[in-house]
Amino acid sequence: MQRALRLLEAVGSHADGAPAKQLAREAGLPLPTAYHLLRTLTYEGYLRRVQGVFVLGDAVGRLARDEALQNRRSKIESSLAHWRDAIGVPVYFAVYRDGEIELISVSDTPTAPAVDEWADFRETGHAHAIGQCLLSQLDDPARRDHLDRHPVRPITPYTVRDGRALLARLRTTERTQPFVERQEYALGTVCAAIPITAGSAAATMAVSLPSHQEQRLLPAVDRLRREVGQLFNSLAFSISI
Repeated sequence: MQRALRLLEAVGSHADGAPAKQLAREAGLPLPTAYHLLRTLTYEGYLRRVQGVFVLGDAVGRLARDEALQNRRSKIESSLAHWRDAIGVPVYFAVYRDGEIELISVSDTPTAPAVDEWADFRETGHAHAIGQCLLSQLDDPARRDHLDRHPVRPITPYTVRDGRALLARLRTTERTQPFVERQEYALGTVCAAIPITAGSAAATMAVSLPSHQEQRLLPAVDRLRREVGQLFNSLAFSISI
């Protein structure tokens, strides 16, 4: 792997590409070894051979994008961990993308565990605060499209009963208020979510607690909401994940 990376670095140093002999010399490799690695890297898409010289291939760009993605995810995780420890509750970050609810990251501890995803979050957005908060940020046709694909169905005895009731809740909850659900997704758990919007992208942060600690829920999400501007400075990139 180290030899292959040295070859990639050598190729990257030549904007117009370089021939195998020159690359072998610059990478400090025997020519047969260099030829073998160059063929492999070309086959895998990391290099292209054009008129006798080697240039970087599309797969190198994917590597760079993957590294940037990992850096963004690391920043999200460290930010959520900060608020998890400061507030003392599990913290969630989710987005609505390509017509689906996507839970990006969850930060919890053994003493303050997150809710088990016992039913697919994407299919049960009507039943949890994260999904309700994300759906509230969509226009009415997009909401109806989502519910056509993921119909409202009972998850617990406390789940909203039908799509009409859910749409009414989404329309009437004020933009500045958190979405709160009490045992609608998981018995024994309460959850609250606040909206985060960047351009046309919908996102949310949420906290959860055991239902016997419900008195802590609103103070916890209110603190998160008050400080979300500062937090969002470190999360703004995450909308592009």
